[in-house]
Amino acid sequence: MQCIQSPESRFQEGTFISRYTGRNVGKDTCEGEEDAVRELWRGNTMDMKTFAVILLRGMSQVFLLNNVATGILFFAAIGYSSCFMGIGAFIGVLVGTSTALLLKYDRNDIQQGLYGYNGILVGLSIINFFGFNLPSVLALAFGAALSSIIRKGMSVWKVPPYTAPFIISAWIVMSLLIIFNIVPLRAGGVPEARYVDIIAAVTKGMGQVVFLENIVAGIMVFIGILVSSRISACYALLGASIGVVAAFASPFPLNMINSGMFGFNAVLCGIAFSNRRWTSLILATVSGMVSVFMMYGIMKLGVITLTAPFVLSTWLVLLFSQRVRAKHLL
Repeated sequence: MQCIQSPESRFQEGTFISRYTGRNVGKDTCEGEEDAVRELWRGNTMDMKTFAVILLRGMSQVFLLNNVATGILFFAAIGYSSCFMGIGAFIGVLVGTSTALLLKYDRNDIQQGLYGYNGILVGLSIINFFGFNLPSVLALAFGAALSSIIRKGMSVWKVPPYTAPFIISAWIVMSLLIIFNIVPLRAGGVPEARYVDIIAAVTKGMGQVVFLENIVAGIMVFIGILVSSRISACYALLGASIGVVAAFASPFPLNMINSGMFGFNAVLCGIAFSNRRWTSLILATVSGMVSVFMMYGIMKLGVITLTAPFVLSTWLVLLFSQRVRAKHLL
């Protein structure tokens, strides 16, 4: 059984977290995932087709999903926005997955793309903040390999690591590039805004998960999520909307709201808790709102936030819900 009992509902009989997607699933679903892995990996050999499937699954795992078609759509969205970002994503997933293969990590986890998605995010973040050049490519390759090593160390945790390996490795690599003045940090900015463009803010919130401030790319990302899971797509849309509403009510800078900066962490929070239970809807809403304020707080500290608000807010909600369940069952 490649499942762990759900940390937020460990006191409920028969509820599990898939170690592949990090989301709540039933026991039968977990066993079905293992069967799919056995079909892909025959003996100790791997052909190019299987390797390509693994890389595409790694792409979809950025959004906690496990679907080849979804991975293709995500990669297409990145390539549509920037060929250099596409190259960075490809190098990241290639190095991250290859590192896990060379170090002989759990092959089930490798097959499901769990050693690829952090590498993709490292590649996207480095190219986004430092541009496409030789030092940045070498840095992202190092960061992608490091993210797989960190992911392996966190695999024994009782809560899903989500994108924490990416955050840690990216912060380390970025710090080295800045401290030693290897590559200057690219200046970023968003145009001024006088009103909230809800459609732009929501769609860009989808794309900002993979560092894309582009409406078309955001729509492609949403379609990719929809292809894999309708319930996840609904929760992703909920998360993006929560980010816009919470940020506007605060109020936070309108130009940042329109760029999707306050929505992408909430999108991931929504997908992380996506389930048909009403309690999941509550958890997704709370974690999404918390991520918005965490995003603003970390930014005020002068730190590149990445997906840290998503990870921290999700962990906090998981811990809180676990304690509440335990209290009611004592």
